[in-house]
Amino acid sequence: MSLELGIGEGVERADNSKFHTRHSKFRTDLVERMFVFARRVVRLRQVLDGTPGVSRTLANQLLRSGTSIGANVEEGQAAQSRADFLNKLSFARKEARETHYWLPLLAATDIVSEPRLTDLLDEADQLIAILTTITK
Repeated sequence: MSLELGIGEGVERADNSKFHTRHSKFRTDLVERMFVFARRVVRLRQVLDGTPGVSRTLANQLLRSGTSIGANVEEGQAAQSRADFLNKLSFARKEARETHYWLPLLAATDIVSEPRLTDLLDEADQLIAILTTITK
């Protein structure tokens, strides 16, 4: 059994280096993608940092959830069991969904223009889809 991203139970890897290489690249690419997403959330938070009041509160919520996605996936890589792995990735999915909530709220309240959030919102959608596929 492999506890790494996207690999189900009963997959033999020892003699299949091509499979291992492809899987490792997928895992590395996904972790990197989540890191880049978190970096973009941090940068958005920095832009909003100078704004007092509600926008700062919303930005803090976005920062917590948006950076937690990758951190939970990273924790999942060191899971002690398949159940632990799925739990970490399920939590990452929940954080991605929360992030998906905060982004349109920033636009709907005119704190950030909607076009400025389009790419970030699209990436959040894709991360949710990937994490849902892995955990189902």
